[in-house]
Amino acid sequence: MRNPADVLPILSQQYVFDARGIARRFRHAAIFGALDALEPGEVMRFVNDHDPLPLLAQIEHHFGPRVDIGYVAREPGNIVIDFTVMAVD
Repeated sequence: MRNPADVLPILSQQYVFDARGIARRFRHAAIFGALDALEPGEVMRFVNDHDPLPLLAQIEHHFGPRVDIGYVAREPGNIVIDFTVMAVD
């Protein structure tokens, strides 16, 4: 996981994904679909009310180095994570 300040200079486009408004049963599928749709350099800013540690493990397993994970805010009730799609050879 990178510090968000280290990633900011390479950002080209950022899309907000507020998981709080999506039914729990659809969240993971929607998140994976959104990440699959991003191009290198694009960022999905994920907003949630709890720290999604199992989801982060699934993303790391599925995407590997293609998706960088960086916390922007990590406090009770306010979790903001930038998922940055990296150009991987």
